[in-house]
Amino acid sequence: MKKSIYTAALGFALALVGASSCSDSFLDVKSPTQIPVEEYYTTEAHMYELLVSAYCPLIYFDWAQGEYNPMNILADILADDMYPGGANATDNENWHLMFNYSATPVKVVNGIWTDCYNGVRRCNYVEEYMPAVVDIDNATRDLYLAEAKVLRAYYYSIVWKFWGAIPYYRENLAYPYTKAKSSADEVYEGIMTDLEDAIALNILPMRQSDAALHGRVTLAFAYMIYADVVMYQKDNSKYSKALDYMNDIIKSGEFELTPNYEDIWTEAGEWNKETIFSINYFNQNASRSWDNPYYAGGTVLPTLISPYSLPDGTECNGVALVDGWGFGTIPTETYDAFEEGDTRRDASINDLRNVSYEERYQNTGLWLRKYCARSGYNADQIADAVLNWGNDLRIYRYSETLLNAVELALLGGGSVNQGYFDQVRQRAGLSSKSATIDNVIEERRFEFLGEGKRYFDLVRSNKAQDVLKAGGEYRTVSWTPNKKYLPIPQAEINSSDGALIQNTDY
Repeated sequence: MKKSIYTAALGFALALVGASSCSDSFLDVKSPTQIPVEEYYTTEAHMYELLVSAYCPLIYFDWAQGEYNPMNILADILADDMYPGGANATDNENWHLMFNYSATPVKVVNGIWTDCYNGVRRCNYVEEYMPAVVDIDNATRDLYLAEAKVLRAYYYSIVWKFWGAIPYYRENLAYPYTKAKSSADEVYEGIMTDLEDAIALNILPMRQSDAALHGRVTLAFAYMIYADVVMYQKDNSKYSKALDYMNDIIKSGEFELTPNYEDIWTEAGEWNKETIFSINYFNQNASRSWDNPYYAGGTVLPTLISPYSLPDGTECNGVALVDGWGFGTIPTETYDAFEEGDTRRDASINDLRNVSYEERYQNTGLWLRKYCARSGYNADQIADAVLNWGNDLRIYRYSETLLNAVELALLGGGSVNQGYFDQVRQRAGLSSKSATIDNVIEERRFEFLGEGKRYFDLVRSNKAQDVLKAGGEYRTVSWTPNKKYLPIPQAEINSSDGALIQNTDY
């Protein structure tokens, strides 16, 4: 059974977080020994439990807070390579509104906001209570602090990308728990500070060598967040440092491309040497249920993005498929855009245009293969099968390190290594192509289809306004720069006592 920091200590984490989201109540529970919270977090063992709770919100992004919020799907819906799908335009309506750049403060993906701030709060508590721990050695203390800082940077980077100017704090808020927005630039600086502080502690391993620790923060994960955020900010003062970090990953020898792209997405391919960071899900004894999405276990993502009423025994390119709810279809134009001979096309997309099933809204017959519902991948769950697929969510892969290194060099960070670009294309069965900014952005489209990279790539490369235009049968609104960010959820505005101001143009 796959293990991770946020499943290994499941019992305590559930007792700690319960079903709460953003409130303080999750730390107000009494321990079995009736020790007050301030006294409880004075030992290394209990501090580890608190660190576990800081990881827990990672597994809620697919479904929690009463919403389906898979970040990779939502970001691709904002771009040009995925339709929302479902039964009709009101099924997961916030997805359809995002697709047409028409989200409203009431109909927006509240769950991502809540999950990220839930994670921020728990990371803050790790820092707050650490000075009182009496039995922790310096190395362990620094390790826990580094992990919390990187996790906090990651949570903030997600909210920052989707919403821009947001409340930013590293000490949890006192009553009445309200905070005005910091500017997007101030949030960026805060993310950078956390990452730089964590890296400076010089305690994180480049890669977790022990499989039991897969899912814990690493130096490579911190480096990838750093490069990701620097490129989205277009901070040319940090391009050179970000390139150094990419080269550190490459030269470490800890990572390599998976020879067969298809193998990345299998259960056997999870946490292979291409994986830099994934969010772990598992199916063996998985107990996530309709009654409690906060139990550890599997993910609902494959159910969301698989065809509705697929006939039993359906196969595609040797993979036995299971049906789902019919969200997230792939446009025909995306399938056709792959170069001839690109092996990533059939490894990324299930072509079911010749299969008879119940077609739903925006059906194209093309479905994301990477996270499809594969027969047997939820076989050993013990609760609700549709919620407990064992497919890990890949966040960063080594191929992105190589492409980042090329792009950062092209942006002025250093010397361009054409070989890095060629490695990614050669793995896909393609010949060499000149490493230019335009070619790198286009290569990322096919390398990371369905991984939530495309929208942010188009925005940061100034291509969004030209690419994301109204047209075709479904997109009726064109992207404009004032639609870069989503509206802040109205519930957050209402609870802020006037401290939180809505994003402009909403």
